[in-house]
Amino acid sequence: MNYLGIEASVRNLPELDRDFFPLYKFNHAFLASAKKTLGVAVERSGGEMAAVHTFIHGTADMLDADRYYIRRLVKTLLWMKGGWRVYISGDGDMYEYIRGCFSAGGCQEFDWNYFSKIYERPFEVVYTDTLPEAKDSPKPAGGHFDGCRIGFDAGGSDRKVSAVIDGEAVFSEEVVWFPKTNADPKYHYDGILQAMKTAASHMPRVDGIGVSSAGVYVDNRIMIASLFLKVSDEDFDKYVKNMYLDVAKEIGENIPVEVANDGDVTALAGAMDLEDDSVLGVAMGTSEAGGYVDEQGNITGWLNELAFVPVDFCKNAMVDEWSGDYGCGVKYFSQDAVIKLAPAAGIELDESLSPAEKLKVVQKLMAEGDERAAKIYDTIGVYFGYAIAFYAEFYKIKHVLIMGRVTSGEGGVILLQKAQEVLDTEFPELAKTLELHIPDESSRRVGQSVAAASLPKIK
Repeated sequence: MNYLGIEASVRNLPELDRDFFPLYKFNHAFLASAKKTLGVAVERSGGEMAAVHTFIHGTADMLDADRYYIRRLVKTLLWMKGGWRVYISGDGDMYEYIRGCFSAGGCQEFDWNYFSKIYERPFEVVYTDTLPEAKDSPKPAGGHFDGCRIGFDAGGSDRKVSAVIDGEAVFSEEVVWFPKTNADPKYHYDGILQAMKTAASHMPRVDGIGVSSAGVYVDNRIMIASLFLKVSDEDFDKYVKNMYLDVAKEIGENIPVEVANDGDVTALAGAMDLEDDSVLGVAMGTSEAGGYVDEQGNITGWLNELAFVPVDFCKNAMVDEWSGDYGCGVKYFSQDAVIKLAPAAGIELDESLSPAEKLKVVQKLMAEGDERAAKIYDTIGVYFGYAIAFYAEFYKIKHVLIMGRVTSGEGGVILLQKAQEVLDTEFPELAKTLELHIPDESSRRVGQSVAAASLPKIK
């Protein structure tokens, strides 16, 4: 494959998507000939910093390739680590280009606006002669099992809740809902409250509430979340930001509450199950959620929103409706990936069905041994193998754990087997250093709600 003057070979092309061009392969081919030093750093809350020393070509004939590489690197760092200020060192022209991209009217305007909102301060791109050093402040999270706890997992297609007594789930429930298409926050509030009341009814008392939910949270407040996509800004500020805290008050006064990104809870669930550290968790459901437990067993404070990390260079890649960007994980590791690949596999899905219902149709075919359905999961597995190699550039990984409704049934097994095959054939050295895991069916479906229950520390 040759794009923007960069030649790269891809040994494992997915059967249903022959135009797939893994960003990892583009990046490594790019760096093989790039010699001019350039630094990129991204600052988030508390002065925490992600920093990368890299290279560009710095020549007119490679200008488009240089710009693409750095623009995608900045986007990757923002969505993996989080941040409101980007530092560029080593090339003033590249700084000007990136500043223009991440601004009002720029090609990355969505990212510029998103990070301004969640950090509640203007987004900046600045030039510096000396790149700031990386700084992290990881902290322990979860792993508390004492008492009677509610664990709630808010997915985009279903919500899951568990009642957990001294570490044992005594009740779990999964209910289909449609939070992304409802503009009235009362719909979300009532659904969450009903789930928690149901769980509470199976225990003598409630000592703590843990929540796993997609989005960004500060002090257990909802700063931004795709679950509330249709809710107006006014209603979001008035009714949504404190929703989990408000619901908890209805369950009982002074109950400790801890809200965490669902990806981090996936990783926590994996670390608890494996009794190990350096776990990257990936939940494939309505979207893609990422989470990470580091080598000390801590939560890093990184954003880990892998849904919006680019994984495919192909300009014809599927565009995400929310961000308006292409080639990002949300369309490769979610129910949308299954739906987009179905026609290529020869499976026609009824357009009147919801996305969750379309996924169930494919899963039913998979359970019946339909080879067309198997090709879908095989293709997603190729995507994932290359994505793991890309993620490993930024995370120290010993274990990769996949969960979520897309991984249910035999399809999840096929997906992971194919990902392992890609690692073994394309990245054999990396393959020796990490293990891929898929939990049992019950854990795949409700494991996050059980892990979420362990988040709050009971005083």
